[in-house]
Amino acid sequence: MPHASHFLQHPDPLTREVARGYAAGAFLMDGGDGVEWYSARTRALVPLSEEEGLHVARRLRRELGRFEVRVDTAFAEVVEGCRGRLPGSPPRDGEWISPPLATVYAHLHRTGLAHSFEVWRGEELAGGVLGLSLGGAFLAESKFHRVTNASKVALIRLAEYLRARGFTLLDAQVQNPHLARLGVYEVGEREYARRLRSALALDVAFAP
Repeated sequence: MPHASHFLQHPDPLTREVARGYAAGAFLMDGGDGVEWYSARTRALVPLSEEEGLHVARRLRRELGRFEVRVDTAFAEVVEGCRGRLPGSPPRDGEWISPPLATVYAHLHRTGLAHSFEVWRGEELAGGVLGLSLGGAFLAESKFHRVTNASKVALIRLAEYLRARGFTLLDAQVQNPHLARLGVYEVGEREYARRLRSALALDVAFAP
């Protein structure tokens, strides 16, 4: 996969704009008025270092071996899962991943910026994480599950996967009680910007 600078200078205007926006610390969302840029005073980070690590309860640890990890094999289905939809179901009110934003993600996947990290049980997509990869930063947009605990397993396996590939930043955007119980923590804007700059300078690859 190309270095972050490849996307920051990408010939495709949309890919270049999105890469530069995320590199500046913003993120995309559709709050009902169309796809717009947002920023936050604090950001939720998933610990990646060996010293920190996620807090995985014994019962959840037993679940880890029951799922198979795949990357970018069902991107469109992961996007639909993150929208809270089953294939073929109608849109819901209040979806922040609107059809226009889903179209943006599909475009970014084709240019190599957006990815799906998936956990499967047999031939069933059990859950996954949608995100963007820039340098040594993975910027997670959303996660979902169709099988109990599958989204937690996806996040735990994603952290392991990224650490093994040399990534230093896994951004979960907004903290919530479920993430906090796993050991996800918040940092302020200045600290986030510092860590993001450091991660963007790394020449590592998300996909094999």
